[in-house]
Amino acid sequence: MHAVRRSRTNTELVHGFYHPSLCIVARGAKSVLLGTEIYKYDASQMLVVSVDLPVASQVTRASFAEPFLCLKLDLDPRRITELAFRVYPHGLPKVRENRGVCVGQADASIVNAATRLLELMADERDAELLAPLVVEEILIRLLRGPMGSRVAQLGEVESSMHRIARAVDWVRAHFDQPMNVQALAELVHMSPSAFHAHFRAVTSLSPLQYQKVLRLREARRLMLTANLDVGTAGRQVGYASASQFSREYHRLFGRAPTQDIAQLREHASRTS
Repeated sequence: MHAVRRSRTNTELVHGFYHPSLCIVARGAKSVLLGTEIYKYDASQMLVVSVDLPVASQVTRASFAEPFLCLKLDLDPRRITELAFRVYPHGLPKVRENRGVCVGQADASIVNAATRLLELMADERDAELLAPLVVEEILIRLLRGPMGSRVAQLGEVESSMHRIARAVDWVRAHFDQPMNVQALAELVHMSPSAFHAHFRAVTSLSPLQYQKVLRLREARRLMLTANLDVGTAGRQVGYASASQFSREYHRLFGRAPTQDIAQLREHASRTS
């Protein structure tokens, strides 16, 4: 577990990846944009992410006097599986919605355990011996709560959530290559129509949209850190058309590639 602290709000969306995790807001508020869906959460609420997702986020309430504070715990699918069979010895409950992100009220017992875990991390000996026990407590309480049925699907190999997670892993590893949706559906043992429906339900994106976001973010990173020009960056992530790359880049980031990179560098120089 680690703490995320921000002393000011974001004027612009911050693009990044959320991995399977539990996030508990202790103070302030935040918005997360996934596709066309917006998830807002604040103090005493928690957000659960079940699969790797490309999101844009924004801290919407924070100040130097009362900074945004969020506790984040990564969710290990293998550990979830072990505990889920103990919590649900007669079989996992069915899930009505397979969304990859959900927001709910933070159970007081989970908040209490998370606070204790954060305090343990200050002492190396306590962290080594006691922290795993508190993490297990948090996971068990999470599995027993309203979001438990969704979390339990993380490690269940036959669940649609687990299958989509496998597909996401493949797309992330091969984002710069042409995508064959039918072959990807076969890889996770789904029909093309079922695969497309479940993929969108979990990620709020189609497989091709998910790939597009990965390509554009990697191109942005290459232009910013490796000083690649627009055309080279686009080709390197799989675009054959420079105009299509620039058009889709502008749609995602709100600015043309050259303008965006110049503004990012200017912002970095002001804050360094």
